[in-house]
Formats: sequence, structure tokens, C-alpha cells
Amino acid sequence: MPQSNIMPGFRPAIGLTLVYLAFIVLIPLSAMLLKSMQLNLDEYWAILTNHRVQASFRVSFVSALIAAAVAALFGFIIAWSLVRYTFPGKRLFDALIDLPFALPTAVAGIVLATIYEPQGWIGKLLIDNFGIQVAYKPLGIVVALIFIGLPFVVRTIEPVLQELDTAIEEAAASLGATRLQAFIKVILPNILPATITGFALAFARGVGEYGSVIFIAGNMPYISEIVPLLIITKLEQYEYAGATAIGMTMLILSFLLLLLINGLQWWVRHRTGQL
Repeated sequence: MPQSNIMPGFRPAIGLTLVYLAFIVLIPLSAMLLKSMQLNLDEYWAILTNHRVQASFRVSFVSALIAAAVAALFGFIIAWSLVRYTFPGKRLFDALIDLPFALPTAVAGIVLATIYEPQGWIGKLLIDNFGIQVAYKPLGIVVALIFIGLPFVVRTIEPVLQELDTAIEEAAASLGATRLQAFIKVILPNILPATITGFALAFARGVGEYGSVIFIAGNMPYISEIVPLLIITKLEQYEYAGATAIGMTMLILSFLLLLLINGLQWWVRHRTGQL
């Protein structure tokens, strides 16, 4: 009797996976799509071209992009320090990186707002010395998104640095390469795909973040109002069709941007694999 090539447990595993995807992902997305289809094109376009809606999209996506870029830069520095150096309190510092994963986002938002408000410990220092107000401004949104996005970058880059053999850096140095040349030619091509992945994860989390942002943003229409808050506002006003239309548009834009980032990641891997 010929043996089956399918591993034991494949059918129940794939069945449970499909059921999970159906109830958690496909059915809710389908419901949102059907609800938004109740609007005709003119009504849909009128919602999207509303100045308040456009401003909220701009605030959400621009803040998420800036925060993800900053998180990618400092996330690499932190991951490099954790992998390459030994210092007192390293284990504690490494554990604190995962704090945003365990901390409820609303608690994080309250803490950040308390610290960065004009009379807060850091907020007062920034205003008195540099004239910079963080809380209740778009800058506060970026700070909150950096806080919740940084662990994604660190935990994505860290395993790649751990697997990167230091012998190749020593070989580059023995061939006369400077530290900067060794970093650009040897280290950067190996960690760039992981960095882009961490950037994409931080960006995706930042676009849809709600709890840690609303307490520090100020939530001023046209200035610091994010898309999730606008959706909640429309739901509270029983504008379900408008809320789903905004949510569907946000889903499509997020998907297209993530597709672009994944395409860039594939291109980098393909190019560095040829070098």
C-alpha cells in the first residue's frame, strides 16, 4: 500500500486554520465590505474627500511612517548593543524592551501623557529649555508610536545579528576595510531585510494604534485626530456606513503600503543575494 505524503494531523490542522481565518479575519472583513457597499460612489467619495477625514488620514499615516523610521534607527542601535556588548544590567534592559508588549496600551498612553504634558517631568523640561511641547500635539502621537513600535524592530533585528559571524568583519578588516566600509559592505546587506521587516511591523502597528495615542494626542480635529478615533466618533454618532467606509479605505491603503514594503524587502534580499 503506498504511503501518504501528507504528514499526520494535516487535515485537522488545516481545517482549524481555515475556521480561525474565517471567523477572525474573513467574516469581519466581509461584513465591513458589505456595509460600506451600501454607499454609492458619490456618497463614498464625499466621505473620503471630507477635509476632516483627509486630515485624520494624513496624521495617522505620516505619524506612523515617522515613528517607524525612528524606531528602525534606534531599534538597530539597541539590538546591536544587546548582541555585541556586555554591560551591567543588560538582562534587565533586555527585558524592558518587551514592556510595550505586556503593558496595556491605555496604561502606556496615560503614562506618556503624564510624563510629557506641559507640567510633567520631561514635558516641562522640554518646554522650558527648548520650547518643545510633546503632549497634545502631533509630536505626542509620534512619541507614543515609537514606544509601541520599537520592540518589533529590536526583536526582528536581534536574531539576525546573533547569527552574523564576526569572522566576516575581521576578514574585511584584514583586507584593509575601515569600520565604515565593513559596516556598509558586510553588515548592512545582511541586516537590511530584517530592518525593513521591523519597520513594516512597527508601521502596521502604528497606523491602527488607538489606546496609547488618544491620551497624549490632544485629539484636535485637523491637527491631532487619528483615523481610529474618527471611526469611533462616527460609530458613536450611529454613522455606521461612514465608519465602515473610512475603515475599508484605511485597510486598503495599509495593505498597499505593506505590499510595497514587502516588495522592497524582496528586492533587497534578491539584490544582496546576487552580490
